[in-house]
Amino acid sequence: MCSTTTILQLFNTSRLLICNKSQHAIRKLSVSSRNEMRFVQYRLKTGGLPHLGGQITQDGDIFDISNVDHSIPNTLTKFLATGDDVYERAKRIIASGKSVIPLKNVDLLPPIIKPDKVACVGLNYSGHCDEQNIPHPREPMFFSKFSSCIVGPYDTIQLPKISNSVDWEVELAVVIGRKAKAIRSDQAHDYIFGYTVAQDISARDWQKTRNNGQFLLGKSMDTFCPLGPAVVTKNKLDPNNLNIKSWVNGKLKQSGNTKEMIFKVDFLVSYLSQIVTLYPGDVILTGTPAGVGMHRNPPEFLHKDDILESEIEGIGRMRNTIQ
Repeated sequence: MCSTTTILQLFNTSRLLICNKSQHAIRKLSVSSRNEMRFVQYRLKTGGLPHLGGQITQDGDIFDISNVDHSIPNTLTKFLATGDDVYERAKRIIASGKSVIPLKNVDLLPPIIKPDKVACVGLNYSGHCDEQNIPHPREPMFFSKFSSCIVGPYDTIQLPKISNSVDWEVELAVVIGRKAKAIRSDQAHDYIFGYTVAQDISARDWQKTRNNGQFLLGKSMDTFCPLGPAVVTKNKLDPNNLNIKSWVNGKLKQSGNTKEMIFKVDFLVSYLSQIVTLYPGDVILTGTPAGVGMHRNPPEFLHKDDILESEIEGIGRMRNTIQ
């Protein structure tokens, strides 16, 4: 049983058909397109297994998708690998208004766990190149992070004892929705599922001078890839015009816009697909704007008890404590 006021507050959309008071039943709202969908993974504060959920507003309450239909996987990576039919069933669950969980009752997990790959693009913002006084690249520079370093939007980032130069890099992350191999740029949109916020945490000493100059270890230490808070489906966002920011202890460190990308999202997905097969759930970090710690004067790095916040317009904000 519900009231008109409660439902309007929950959905906040003109597509909602309000409760029929005479029948005391919830009428369905339209979720006919992906531009209303946000996917999260979470665990109830009371404990139990992870769940896959959906939201229709940023920081809104959660529709418990995998608990309503147990045939739907409880992780987004497996969900995406299942195909379009499961997506349609998820939309119907949200439309029915069943099993709504207040956001305050859950702990948000990374929206993507155990992807086949986490690919990253370096030097992809004009401002980030300019702060280093280096020319803009003529082709993308890719490197990778181990997927084991993924943590959630509010999890702790652990400072490794073997580095004293741990830095921040807020990034827009692309989540692949369909298997993609050797696709054109004008096809890439069809293979993207959505976007989330990422932090490409980096041990600069290991990235630049240790491990013979290879990036992998400096980028892949435990907890070095916070993701979240949600994956927003692609039609809700213009990935080439989003404000992107990070703060350390409340002080703004990075403030840019994805329009500064040298290589745009569709090109990056197409380019990478020429080299490797992209699988559902794969994550591509697309670069960071100016303001990272290493290139500040004097250089700045993360310390124990610092609070790192990362935000992208239309997706949300992460808040990670450094330990």
